[in-house]
Amino acid sequence: MAGAVRCLARSGGIETVKRWFAWGAILVAVLAGARVPVFVDETQFVIVTRFGRPVRDLAISGLHWTWPWESVLRFDRRWQVYDPKPSEFLTREKKNLDLDVFVAWRIAEPRRFLETVLDLPGAEARLHDFVWSELAAEVGRNTLNAFVTTNVADHRVEEILSNLTARCATRAREAYGIEIAEVRIKRIGLPAQVRESVFQRMRAERGRIARQYRAEGEEQALRIRAEADRERAVFLAKADAEAERIRGRAEADATRIYAEAYGRDPEFYEFLRTLEAARNVLDENTTVLLSADSPLFRVLLHAGMSVGSTSSVPSGVREVIRP
Repeated sequence: MAGAVRCLARSGGIETVKRWFAWGAILVAVLAGARVPVFVDETQFVIVTRFGRPVRDLAISGLHWTWPWESVLRFDRRWQVYDPKPSEFLTREKKNLDLDVFVAWRIAEPRRFLETVLDLPGAEARLHDFVWSELAAEVGRNTLNAFVTTNVADHRVEEILSNLTARCATRAREAYGIEIAEVRIKRIGLPAQVRESVFQRMRAERGRIARQYRAEGEEQALRIRAEADRERAVFLAKADAEAERIRGRAEADATRIYAEAYGRDPEFYEFLRTLEAARNVLDENTTVLLSADSPLFRVLLHAGMSVGSTSSVPSGVREVIRP
């Protein structure tokens, strides 16, 4: 190059060399200014391709530059929700089950995503293929009670979906550069031929629980009644015993009082006892046959003579004592 410049200089071509340098500087400036600005949004992945072949990824948001012969592909890096129509699956006991399922996913490796699925519709098609096949296999390994039941111990939906999500996430990441966050069931439906059998099973289960509650209630009621009867018997026995003690003390006091009265005046005591016996036995409609030596006869006879008449003596007795 230096030799060519010296040759041109000796031949009087200095002006030509200056023009070549000027054109070179202009070409460099044009090439430097020809770089295309590319703005990367924080919600996007950008892949730069050169003649259709990926050459680099632009994952950092901001302004970047590319050459005019390069192009860019943009992918949404936000979470996506794949929510197709409900599908019908078959349980282990060969019963149909309608499941409305959705998948939450996003692009994790844009280069692999571009090379395997290309775009969002392609990604959803791949997701539907292997997620729904895994779900069908999982439903086929379980009974209907694992999805629809009144018994909490038999309900396994959370466990089934957790295992399904883990398997699908691993496969999607390795094969397609897709990250799966959740595989969830929005709604569980039953076909008409299955719905009635499920309702019958639910009614039978509720009936069994109701019978169990009634049996437990009756058992508790019997236990409460037995306890109440036992306490009642104990209280009555205690009350009877206390009443007997009180009655015994009262009779002892009465006997003592009677004995004291008898000891003070036996004749008066006998007279009072006779009157008490007559009061308890005789009334206006009583007819009594008494012997002449009966104490009661003497008392009545004496009472009638003392008042000068028999008006205070019952009519039946008056007939007996009339002279």
